[in-house]
Amino acid sequence: MVQSVKLADDIMMVVRREAVLQSRSVAGQVAHWICIGHAVEKSGYFDHARITAALAGPIETTELATGEKEIWLHRFVERMGQPGPDEEAWFARRRQLDVGVGLDAAGNLVREKLTGEA
Repeated sequence: MVQSVKLADDIMMVVRREAVLQSRSVAGQVAHWICIGHAVEKSGYFDHARITAALAGPIETTELATGEKEIWLHRFVERMGQPGPDEEAWFARRRQLDVGVGLDAAGNLVREKLTGEA
């Protein structure tokens, strides 16, 4: 049975962006993340504190168990996909200039507008 769920706009922005990047539908992306979250919560092999510590730097990833490394990698890739303050400023400037490729405020990919100039 299909059911609707309300999610915050900021969450949906991330879901839509990742769905495009991963070639999934929005529903497919949500289902994918639900499966990952469910597996992590039900598994006795994951220590969230250790994974968080590895992401922050206090422990080396070599100290993580195989399953923990998989979750660490997923979270690391997710964080690397999020622009930092410098990148945000750079893209904001490009948007002001109306050039380049980047994401709009809704997280949609935008491309350089053609001005006819070489």
